[in-house]
Amino acid sequence: MKSEREQQQGDDKDGLISQARAFAIAAHDAVNQRRKYSGAPYWVHPQAVAGRVAKVSDDQTMIAAAWLHDVLEDTPVTAPQLRSRFGDRVTSLVIDLTNISRYEDGNRAVRKRIDREHTARAQADAKTIKLADIIDNVSEIVDNDPGFARIYLVEKALQIEVLRDGDPRLFRQAQQLIAEGLARLNIRYPGSQPLLGEQ
Repeated sequence: MKSEREQQQGDDKDGLISQARAFAIAAHDAVNQRRKYSGAPYWVHPQAVAGRVAKVSDDQTMIAAAWLHDVLEDTPVTAPQLRSRFGDRVTSLVIDLTNISRYEDGNRAVRKRIDREHTARAQADAKTIKLADIIDNVSEIVDNDPGFARIYLVEKALQIEVLRDGDPRLFRQAQQLIAEGLARLNIRYPGSQPLLGEQ
């Protein structure tokens, strides 16, 4: 059985995944970004997302994009910089995964609708990465911030409805985690209700 690191690297012949890992770690560390609840270096999140993607695909570009999925949104890195370093396909996946709404677009509900519409137009590989991203973020939110979880989980339940073209295993896992979190908070699941315990 492959280790998590081997799974993340896949058949990393040209070093694409290793380069993406190093680039993401440096970019997030450069702005001293930390995980909100644990205080861990932020890059543990793209590491978890890349590991989850590597369990369902051996596509090096997808795994590299999973490592890089937050650099445009959270660091000074630009799309042209990413394109010159990692090429068009990786960059296009990262752009698909980057929220496009701005504060001046309106309240949170309006901004989330804009981002959801952007995600709906994303390619299927980006949707798979987004599902892995949601799984990692949802996993700890109910325990650490139940007040915000009441808003966040409803937003994610709506968002995954536009991610059905992504990996079906990750879709079911994300839907399950969201449904369980909402049930713990006594909130009705919006949209099509998954059957709890269904895998």
